[in-house]
Amino acid sequence: MTLIEGLNVASKLRLKGRKMESCKGSFEDILMEAVDEGFSSLGGSCKQTIYFRLEDCYKIGKHEIPYRIGDFVDVIEQIFGLGAKVIEVRIMQALHGKVRSFRYFPDQEELSLKDYIESLRHFLLS
Repeated sequence: MTLIEGLNVASKLRLKGRKMESCKGSFEDILMEAVDEGFSSLGGSCKQTIYFRLEDCYKIGKHEIPYRIGDFVDVIEQIFGLGAKVIEVRIMQALHGKVRSFRYFPDQEELSLKDYIESLRHFLLS
């Protein structure tokens, strides 16, 4: 669930009450499935448009997202502005559903998709 208060965006994940899946597949596969789910929440044609813009305008192919997380997050924030937080939270919710045992405790006050994904990568690879 995302709360937007004025121009200050506070993101909160509602993680209880969802049926969780087990962690299967590689980090890259898990991330790409979660990104797909996050984009799909906007509708199928929107998802395809986002992937097209990532590739055409920003030179980030769909298959490159797991290797260019910083660039990916920056572009999503450029395209959607404050609305990017909604997509980022949906991606984090999808990731949490795929890796039930992962717990994320951010160091800073603001929730960051980039930091979340990097922490998840470290968790899965260790």
